[in-house]
This record gives sequence, structure tokens and C-alpha cells, in this order.
Amino acid sequence: HIYMTAHIRKEPSKEHIGIATDIFKLVSDPTRLKILWSLLHGEHSVGELADEVGMQPSVVSQHLAKLRISHMVSMRREGTKIFYKAENEHVLHLIEHAFTQADHIRRGEHE
Repeated sequence: HIYMTAHIRKEPSKEHIGIATDIFKLVSDPTRLKILWSLLHGEHSVGELADEVGMQPSVVSQHLAKLRISHMVSMRREGTKIFYKAENEHVLHLIEHAFTQADHIRRGEHE
């Protein structure tokens, strides 16, 4: 909302450009994108995410570590299980918008 409003558009700083570029690089990995898509539907354990994306839990854990370091997901521990969720609603909107745009392109709705 800082950069786009109804009437005002602010030029992003070099720092913001760098962060945004890193975000797009992070979500350009198919496994991480699948993980984030799963998290659109709520909190999941590593095992649940592994089942949903069709990968071993150790591989999913490595991807989740990258997402956590980048502030895309957060975690909580419950006994021996770790649960992950999207860090905030902005992450969810980013993923929702990416898939909405993909759907428009797939359907030929370019305008």
C-alpha cells in the first residue's frame, strides 16, 4: 500500500527492489511455490506438507528453512511436531495473485 494507492505512486528504493527480487527468486522454485500454496489453506506440519508436495520431509524442511529465513513462513512447535504457516496475509496475497494471473494467462484472458 506504500507504493500503490488510488492516486499516488511512490518509486521503490533500491533496497525494496532487492527484497522484491529476492522474493520472486524464492517463489520461483516449484517446490516452494507448492508449499506456499498449501499454506494458503492453513497451518501444516512438515509431514503434511511433504505429502501434499510429494517430497521427502527432509527436502521440505530445507525449503521451509529458506522460506522462514526470508520471512515468508513462520513456525511453532507442539511437542515433537513443527507447524508452519504463512508469515502474514501479504504472503498469501502474493501467492493467490500469482495463481490468478497464471489462470488468466492459461485461459487467454490477457487484457
